[in-house]
Amino acid sequence: MREDIVIIGGGLAGTEAAWQAANRGAKVTLYEMRPKEMTKAHKTGDLAELVCSNSLGSADPLNAPGILKTEMRRLNSLVIRAAEEARVPAGSALAVDREQFARVITQALEGHPNIRIMREEVTEIPQDAVCIIATGPLTSEKLSKAISELTHERHLYFFDAISPIIDAESINMDIVYRASRYGKGGADYLNCPLDEAAYNALYAAMMTAEKVQPKEFEKIAYFESCIPIEVMAERGRQTMQFGPLKPVGLEHPKTGVRPYAVVQLRTENAHGTCYNMVGFQTKLTYPEQRRVFRLIPGLENAEFLRLGSLHRNTFINSPQLLRDTLQLKSRGTVFFAGQLVGVEGYTESAAMGGIAGINAARGLAAQPLVTPPPNSAHGCLIAHITKSDPAHFQPMNTNFGLFPPVTVKTRDKDQKRRLIQQRAVEDFDAWIAQSGLS
Repeated sequence: MREDIVIIGGGLAGTEAAWQAANRGAKVTLYEMRPKEMTKAHKTGDLAELVCSNSLGSADPLNAPGILKTEMRRLNSLVIRAAEEARVPAGSALAVDREQFARVITQALEGHPNIRIMREEVTEIPQDAVCIIATGPLTSEKLSKAISELTHERHLYFFDAISPIIDAESINMDIVYRASRYGKGGADYLNCPLDEAAYNALYAAMMTAEKVQPKEFEKIAYFESCIPIEVMAERGRQTMQFGPLKPVGLEHPKTGVRPYAVVQLRTENAHGTCYNMVGFQTKLTYPEQRRVFRLIPGLENAEFLRLGSLHRNTFINSPQLLRDTLQLKSRGTVFFAGQLVGVEGYTESAAMGGIAGINAARGLAAQPLVTPPPNSAHGCLIAHITKSDPAHFQPMNTNFGLFPPVTVKTRDKDQKRRLIQQRAVEDFDAWIAQSGLS
């Protein structure tokens, strides 16, 4: 067994993993194929180059992504430190000068005595090393094949269709009703009933709504199983009604009346705090999603914890494949991190890289591996990617719907979020102290 940790991928997850592992005394070899082999999206050879946006999300400590950043600071995150050094004005968002951000991270890792950076492509996963795979959504074709073989996943490298996620408390329960089609499986779904007028209004709004234009490397032919809902509408006025909005078998349990159409919501977590819009993968712009989908009866005041999208992605079926330490179940010396594990967003990717780096270093030193507490933002993300239903697993960003409910009963949303934030940070600090990570 090699004495160093091999990290494949020099994006945010890989660089944070290298930083955390090296700061815990581990020798690290970080492989990044750029600039020798470039991707269709990257422009430079710097580590941690941001390719889509200069924002790492909200920095508000009472916002869900802000809680994650607070926790990362507790772990001396390189990504958060570099972001704060390269910060540019953007209100409450943590936006950065991209070039300066990548330069700060590159220089920090190049100057670290425990880190060696290799500028070459890795096409095979090493058998003789503790390894972290953190190659992100632009994983090369050869390495994608190697990961597929390792995980026994037939499809790894594909376009991901994501439906919106809605805060359960914002759903109008006076309108929606619980039922499963033909009564099979219990009342597992929430159903938003549409009469003909409501259906026609939704259809008309979809036909005129603004859509996101794909980047050059994201232009695709859609798979029938993940057609955007608005593309389905373009095929004919009744197409949605015979697809995901089919009302057959969904009579209202109190009236016995079958609606003209039904939008179904499926619970997204064990707490029942957030719901997925079934079949509503979309490439509508974010403002248009809010406008159009709030036309659905019961969703007039919907708060979207995650909006839908369709984009090129590479991720594994983590609930089926990973332990909550981010190790592969079938081979404990292999860790996965970043977008590959099914998290959305730069900060989330870096956070998973940090936990993978910590655990890889501990494993190499024969120390017990650790999992962040379930009430923390880190713990909520890991619970999502390792405990979700593998049949319906989709990537997720940090949001309040992932956190376990607080025991204090209050209708004040701000107070509830303050309680969640306070509990998360306190539990995370206690976990750091108990695990000897400080």
